[in-house]
Amino acid sequence: MKPHFYKITNNDESSLSANLRVQPNFGRLWHYHPELELHYIIKGQGVRFIGDSISNFQDGELVLLGQNLPHTWRCNESKTLGIREDSTAAIVIQFLPDFLGKEFFSIPEALQIRLLFEKAKRGLLITGKTNAIVHEKMLKAVEESGMYRILTLLEILHILSQSCELNYIATSANFHRSNEAESVRLNKIYAHTMANFKRPLPLEEMAEVASLSVTSFCRYFKMMTNKSFHDFLMEIRISNACRLLVEDNLSINAICYECGFGNVSNFYRYFVRIKNTTPAEFKKQYLERKLTDV
Repeated sequence: MKPHFYKITNNDESSLSANLRVQPNFGRLWHYHPELELHYIIKGQGVRFIGDSISNFQDGELVLLGQNLPHTWRCNESKTLGIREDSTAAIVIQFLPDFLGKEFFSIPEALQIRLLFEKAKRGLLITGKTNAIVHEKMLKAVEESGMYRILTLLEILHILSQSCELNYIATSANFHRSNEAESVRLNKIYAHTMANFKRPLPLEEMAEVASLSVTSFCRYFKMMTNKSFHDFLMEIRISNACRLLVEDNLSINAICYECGFGNVSNFYRYFVRIKNTTPAEFKKQYLERKLTDV
């Protein structure tokens, strides 16, 4: 999906921004920007789209997004339908790769940070002790200004560049960019799919949403996303199934129908294809990790 360019404004005219954002949601625009972004979720759950990755997010997630990596977060509707101003909260630090000048990160001492910036072009999920340490320093950066904030960011980047607790999010670092008209169309497709994935979504309906013929819609969607609309829909359904599995309020069979699958065998087949494990094993692994973290 081709994203919309997003221009970040920095009100205090500093070389980077560090903010605590408390909002009804994280925004719904599929977008990209030249700034790298550290994004720590204090409160919020839903499905995130980063590059070609579709996955769940929840409280405590920390990601580093590289230059021009398209992304958006879609909060669970049950969390945002009340339109509360504090439905989500996140710490967001944004900075250009040359925020200290074009030559700074070319020095030998900064080699590992330069390599970190390259890795971040695919998006990085930060876990374990690194997550906790960086979270604390991000809180500190929000309270600081001037040179103190820059020093704290450099410390964060050094920690990340030395950590083994980083996992790639997207499968590629190369993504297309879009003009405004394409962004409007793709966001309409995206929004309609997220709002209606629990029921059948025939191609005729999606083509109408996109104001295209069925043949043109299929060709257009494949060109923009490198996947068919059917595969895109299955990934959204499976991501929501994963969320329901860890919430542990419904049986696996009930989750199958709640997420829009017509029968259990199809649900299992797509789950294994996308997650490389069965729903029961996925749930077991999640519970084991949770016990380990306690």
